Amino acid sequence: MFKLAHISDPHLGPLPDPKLLQLFSKRILGYLNWQRNRSKIMGANYLEQLVVDMKSAAPDHIAVTGDLVNIALPLEITGARAWLEEIGEPEDVSVVPGNHDAYVPGAFRKARSAWWPYMCGDNEANLTAAKAREEATFPYVRRRDGVALIGVTTGRASAPWFATGRVGSEQSKRLRQILEDLGREGLFRVVMLHHPPFRQATRWHKRLSDASRVRTVVKRAGAELILHGHTHIDSFEAIEGPNGPVAVVGVPSATSAPGGKKPAARYNLFEIEKTGTGWTCRMEEHGFEEPNTPVRLLVERQVEIPKRSKDFAL
Repeated sequence: MFKLAHISDPHLGPLPDPKLLQLFSKRILGYLNWQRNRSKIMGANYLEQLVVDMKSAAPDHIAVTGDLVNIALPLEITGARAWLEEIGEPEDVSVVPGNHDAYVPGAFRKARSAWWPYMCGDNEANLTAAKAREEATFPYVRRRDGVALIGVTTGRASAPWFATGRVGSEQSKRLRQILEDLGREGLFRVVMLHHPPFRQATRWHKRLSDASRVRTVVKRAGAELILHGHTHIDSFEAIEGPNGPVAVVGVPSATSAPGGKKPAARYNLFEIEKTGTGWTCRMEEHGFEEPNTPVRLLVERQVEIPKRSKDFAL
C-alpha cells in the first residue's frame, strides 16, 4: 500500500518587508490584500500543527499543489525552500507551482531555481540548478512503488486582479503522451496541478483558461486521480476518462484558520493499493473544524477507480 498526502496553498507568512521598487507592479495589490485580509485568516500555527499530524501518518510521499508564497518576493521564495526541507526530502515531496508562485514576470524562474529538486522528474534529479532551468520541463514524472506522480504547471504571471492559470498546447501534448505511456505500464497515474480542471470550478478571473484542453487529454489518455489546490475549499468532483469518471480532488489552504469563510486548514491522505483486478484508493480528510481543537479525521471515502480498456490492461 502506498500512502500519499496532499497539501496545498500554504501561502507561507509572515510576509517579509518588501522594497519600494518591488511594489511597483501587481505586488502592491497582493501586499495590501495580505495586510488587510490574509494575515488575519492565515495566522497562528495551524500549518505547523497540520504538518506534524501529516508526518505522524507516515505518508510515503507528499504532494504540494502550489501557492507556497504570496507575492513571490525573493525572501519568500528562499523561505519556501526552507519550509520544503522541513517537511521532507526532495525525493519524498513533489511540488507544482501556483499562480502566487508566478505572481509577476520572472518570479516563476526564481521559484523553479530554488525549488527544482522538489519539482523535477526522476531523470532530472541530478541536474544542476542552472541545467534544470534550461532543460527540465513540465510535466515531470516520478515513479514510486507502482504510482506515477505527474507534475503539471498552471502557474503564470497574470494581470492585476486576475489569478488565472494555463497549461498550454505544448505541455498538453506532452501530458497526453506521458499519460498514455504510463497507462501502458499499468501505473496508478496521479496528476498534480494547481488550478482545478473541471467546469465552473471557480470565478472567471481565477479560472484555468484552457481547462477544456486538460479535460480532453484526460478523456483520451486517462488518469486514476487528479489533485489540485487554488480554490481553498474541499472538493470532490470528476471529469470524463476513457473508461469512466476520473476523481478530481481539491483541498483547503493549509494555513486557513477555523471560523472563516473558507474551510479550515486540512490535508488529504490517500491509501493506494494494487489488487488482482486493478487498483483501490481510499481517501481520508484530516484537519480543523473549530478554533483551539487538534487536527482530526474529518471524512473518509473510497475513490472509485474505473477499469481500463484492453489497451491499458493491468
